[in-house]
Amino acid sequence: MTSTALISLIASSFVVGVSLIEACWLTWKNRNTHARFQWHEVWLSLVDLAGRKLLAFLPLSLATPIFALAWEHRIFTVTLDSALMVMLLFVGQEFCYYWYHRCSHRIRFFWATHAVHHSPNQLTLSSAYRLGWTGKITGSAMFFAPLVWLGVRPEVVLVTLSLNLLYQFWLHTTWIPKLGWLEYVFNTPSAHRVHHASNATYLDANYGGVLIVFDRLFGTYVEERDEEPCRYGLTTPTRSRNPLVVELEHWVSLARDMKSAPGWWTALAYVFQPPGWRHDGAGETTEALRERARVG
Repeated sequence: MTSTALISLIASSFVVGVSLIEACWLTWKNRNTHARFQWHEVWLSLVDLAGRKLLAFLPLSLATPIFALAWEHRIFTVTLDSALMVMLLFVGQEFCYYWYHRCSHRIRFFWATHAVHHSPNQLTLSSAYRLGWTGKITGSAMFFAPLVWLGVRPEVVLVTLSLNLLYQFWLHTTWIPKLGWLEYVFNTPSAHRVHHASNATYLDANYGGVLIVFDRLFGTYVEERDEEPCRYGLTTPTRSRNPLVVELEHWVSLARDMKSAPGWWTALAYVFQPPGWRHDGAGETTEALRERARVG
């Protein structure tokens, strides 16, 4: 086993182990309440993780040739031999992650995978590793190709992204309160609860990975408010306990909408327009849901 594979195994074992400890604790904590812990959400996340580990062996990555092209035509060759270079890589990766994450919510092609991460109807640590089986096929890692073009080795970019996702593991909790001044700089559990909420006023917000500063700069930061508790899951909740349905339902609905489109241009629009968009104007985009909530 390579050192990279060993580190991945240790990290995966850690996050799964801690998430199961949290699940047991929440089960005990809520044993006498109506808010019973939903164990099937944990099992669905575990199936998702296992599926992604198996699919990793298949050479199906759309981002691989893009990374190779970017590296071949790189304008520099970056060596991480100083604290400044490490910091620049961190900030650059955060910038790319912000736009990857924002596009994953605003372009239906990427949302079809990312919606799987938002499908749990309860927010727990196990939600962190439900990421969808089709990420490699959609080539979402291509958003980080600018770093490779600038001269950062592809494997370094991917390791940095893995560390970013590992940081986000602890954000998927409902029991950690706001963290004072840290809320202004870092992505925190409070900020990420808003990101996972399906309330109309909370939709499409707080896209940051480790930092929240790009959300503040680009106007997508929304603060968690006590008077509006977060309601987790999708705006149309996923109720199925069948992992195939959870993983593929948004691809099926996309294909159905494209098939029913009146022309090829409209069919293509379904791929690139935001989730909820319909050519007849009867859809439920974030903007339409917010307007409905405001009027109501």
